[in-house]
Amino acid sequence: MENFKGQPRLPKFVVPKRYDLQLKPDLSACKFAGSVSIDVDIVAETRFIVLNAAELSINPGSVSFSPRNSSKVFDPKKVELVEEDEILVLDFAEALPLGLGVLAIGFEGILNDRMKGFYRSTYEHNGEKKNMAVTQFEPADARRSFPCWDEPSFKAKFKITLDVPSELVALSNMPVIEEKVNGPLKTVSYQESPIMSTYLVAYVVGLFDYVEDHTSDGIKVRVYCQVGKANQGEFALKVAVRTLELYKDYFAVPYPLPKLDMIAIPDFAAGAMENYGLVTYRETALLYDEQHSAAANKQRVATVVAHELAHQWFGNLVTMEWWTHLWLNEGFATWVSYLATDSIFPEWRIWTQFLDELTDGLRLDGLAESHPIEVEINHAAEIDEIFDAISYRKGASVIRMLQSYLGAECFQRSLASYIKKHAYSNAKTEDLWAALEEGSGEPVTKLMNTWTKQKGYPVVSVKFKDQKLEFDQSQFFSSGSLGDGQWIVPITFCCGSYDKKKSFLLQTKSENYDVKEFASDSNKSAWIKLNVDQTGFYRVKYDEELAARLRYAIENKYLTPTDRFGILDDSFALCMARQLPLTSLLTLMGAYREELDYTVLSNLISITYKVGRIAADARPELMDNINQFFSNIFQYSAEKLGWDATQGESHLDSMLRGEILTALAMLGHKETLSEASRRFDAFLKDRNTPLLPPDTRKAAYVAVMQTVTSSNRAGFDSLLKVYRETDLSQEKIRILGSLPSCPDQGIIREVLKFSLSPEVRSQDAMYALAVSKEGREVAWTWFKENWDLILKTYGSGFLITRFVSAVVSPFASFEKVKEVKEFFANRSMHSIARTLKQSLERVNINANWVKSIQAEQNLGEAIQELAYRKY
Repeated sequence: MENFKGQPRLPKFVVPKRYDLQLKPDLSACKFAGSVSIDVDIVAETRFIVLNAAELSINPGSVSFSPRNSSKVFDPKKVELVEEDEILVLDFAEALPLGLGVLAIGFEGILNDRMKGFYRSTYEHNGEKKNMAVTQFEPADARRSFPCWDEPSFKAKFKITLDVPSELVALSNMPVIEEKVNGPLKTVSYQESPIMSTYLVAYVVGLFDYVEDHTSDGIKVRVYCQVGKANQGEFALKVAVRTLELYKDYFAVPYPLPKLDMIAIPDFAAGAMENYGLVTYRETALLYDEQHSAAANKQRVATVVAHELAHQWFGNLVTMEWWTHLWLNEGFATWVSYLATDSIFPEWRIWTQFLDELTDGLRLDGLAESHPIEVEINHAAEIDEIFDAISYRKGASVIRMLQSYLGAECFQRSLASYIKKHAYSNAKTEDLWAALEEGSGEPVTKLMNTWTKQKGYPVVSVKFKDQKLEFDQSQFFSSGSLGDGQWIVPITFCCGSYDKKKSFLLQTKSENYDVKEFASDSNKSAWIKLNVDQTGFYRVKYDEELAARLRYAIENKYLTPTDRFGILDDSFALCMARQLPLTSLLTLMGAYREELDYTVLSNLISITYKVGRIAADARPELMDNINQFFSNIFQYSAEKLGWDATQGESHLDSMLRGEILTALAMLGHKETLSEASRRFDAFLKDRNTPLLPPDTRKAAYVAVMQTVTSSNRAGFDSLLKVYRETDLSQEKIRILGSLPSCPDQGIIREVLKFSLSPEVRSQDAMYALAVSKEGREVAWTWFKENWDLILKTYGSGFLITRFVSAVVSPFASFEKVKEVKEFFANRSMHSIARTLKQSLERVNINANWVKSIQAEQNLGEAIQELAYRKY
């Protein structure tokens, strides 16, 4: 018995083949009863059966094992649920016969309120509060609903039956084959599923409306949502039907199930979950309201739907063998969701927006406390923390880099053969590389191991000397420290024109490249751009002369948006790492004053927020000039776009307008604040006023909060009123995300208190953590005071990591590092260990950056000149 405790994986001497699961949820008492008969294969001699179970009470009298070809029934002499390891150990008096048999177990459980396992979510129907029962089993929570082999490699078939109140809708992975009503209850039986992993099993019970359509080959697709909101499912339905057809061609395998249901759940921890045939979503990621959703909401629905449907093949049909390979699932689905969205909505230029994914991956991976894409998992509690920017965003970025290197057709062909080969089974990263290597003849394994098996990435420094480009790679750290990683880097570069593109693999630390044909006398001032279109997962550092040429090329609009984005983002990262003075970064930012591309401007805005915060800590006396300079940069695009949409304008302009106006509001730009206030007043009188459509609402809300104080709180109270009156979750989140931008500390305290109140769904509280720089200390005090409550509410899922990161990371002093460490000294836990280390590292990076800015010579004069320069 002791041998089984403290192990990361279950023993393999018993293998499940098929589950016959019957569940009876009681929605008012928030509990459920169930029984499961599992067809198992005893493959090695044992008198133990060990499987997963957690937070269930097992009825020992109901447990038995019956071998297939014998009338003998084996009853265990001991049934032990080991809660700390989440395993159920059945100890029999004698060895069990090898071969097939049936394991029967009866159990009871609780519909918890922690958004994991089999849980309850609440909704209102005709003014009455009701419960629905929902599942969320990834990564390791099917064990909270029924005893099972809860690891991805133990694939089995599932036959599910639910006993539910007869007026409710009950959904599962497969279509219903029979519904028997028996008074107030009905028994719903579903078709047997194909072979799949436990984390993809799903069932939902509640009151729902739906909209329905079919793919061209007859797959029935439905979007379910709360009663009365069905029309908000139409957009996602349209995207789903087109995406299924697209993936059928791309993967060269038809969608594997007879139906696809997608359902909006009011209380949901993640964005969405790819359960086979029954995909669950947060309402904000599935529902789109023509009247009250912004363009950014529409785009989010499309990309999330495309991401989850990619998993129906990549993840569900072919499943990772263990959580070490999670990145394969998530990185791939993230990358391919852009492929699908680009095909359906080419006018969104979504591949340019992919750079946001790339940047998020680079930011996290620039930390010493990052982790490799493939990360060893030794305890179920560690899995949640790797659902992060490395698994999703770096994963997607290195797949994009590889696809760009191998070519789109070769990549697709090889991928289709990988899916055919591993369908209905499990695969590792190496299996994908083998398929791509075979299809391309390139050394994919050797190349990609440098990107998946070590953490971090290189910065490639480039100098122009004697008609040669000198390349040098070293590991990049945001802290500025030196690392010893080395990569095989697919280098691309252009000299003076996109017609002249060169590429090679940088396999050593340094290499020279002859550019005589580019560097003729007539071409001496030509720009040279590395990592063309930002397809590589690395940073570039140019020498001063090359950097000046690129600045000139940006001002004269010679470069593509992706390259303008890359130069800016790399310079920001190098400045943070203290390899580039702030003056150089600000001078470069000035070159973007006529920028109109959505993605480039969006990144420019987020960089101004970060630089503004650091500068305020380092040189508060310069802030008026810095804000003046930043406001000047955004004037051109703000005037072009104005507050009002024009007939037939692009989706990207609609998204940009809101971001630019929000940025100007945050910078305290007077005209923006007063115009926002005028429009907000009109909106309070009439929620459908054309003066404040969804795309500019956040800007107005942020502007309102800039002027709110504890003694002048009318704007705050009005926003709370709007929050309470709307039933659209996207609108609630817009407001929650705007409230904490207030500079008044008393108001920030109220906002944080409100975030933990019953009025805010627990998955949404983190939107209120994005506090102004004046609110950091208040948030930290509040966090410490409420730690026990936060721990009780969020302690068992990944959302708690958002609290730690949001509250700790914005600080910029070494004293704060000490203080935070002291607070967590006796409060450490598996599930936040990595996040805490990363957050503290960020504080140290900020503190060092502040010191270097304080020491920068002539910064004041340079900023004054930039702030008042006439163009």
